[in-house]
Amino acid sequence: MSAAREYGLDDQYEWPRPPADGWTADDLDRLPNLPPHTELIDGSLVFMSPQTRFHARAMRLLENALMDQAPEHLEAIREMTIKLDRRNRPEPDVLVVPVEADTGPGQTWFRPEDVVLAVEVVSADSLERDREVKPRKYARAGMPHYWRVEENDGLPVVYVYEIDPATASYGLTGIHHKQLKVEHPFPLEIDLTAIDRRGPRA
Repeated sequence: MSAAREYGLDDQYEWPRPPADGWTADDLDRLPNLPPHTELIDGSLVFMSPQTRFHARAMRLLENALMDQAPEHLEAIREMTIKLDRRNRPEPDVLVVPVEADTGPGQTWFRPEDVVLAVEVVSADSLERDREVKPRKYARAGMPHYWRVEENDGLPVVYVYEIDPATASYGLTGIHHKQLKVEHPFPLEIDLTAIDRRGPRA
């Protein structure tokens, strides 16, 4: 059960109407009263549905494991946007970026060239975006690694992709159940069953 979000809007409030050529990446920092984790895809605002327990736990599991096992010059961070171009500013669930990409406490986005790995945990309303739209855009932007995480019987299944620089598209390098073990972007091992270590997968 989750509490309704309070935006402080009265009955007369009208959501922003998009300009003729759509919103831009910089508009996300300027538009008032946007719901948390609003993304920009092809100039359109995309609002997130309420987060499920699986989604929250999967993000926490992956962020913690990535942070613990990443080399010192890299860090994992959740729910930060990437300014791909003027009309696209998606928000992956987890990112791995160089520590030197930190521009200060007010930072709200990263450049695609800063992103080592982008991770998307699939929700019911994000299935098409996470399977098709976002990986296409991430690969075109040159982001070398992409993981898509889907739920199966309460456990995460991780689809691991690596970019082919000749085609600027991702190739699937593995599908991981229960245990994720990879060598790239750095040696990493994650017990995927640990997602429910502190509670049932109900």
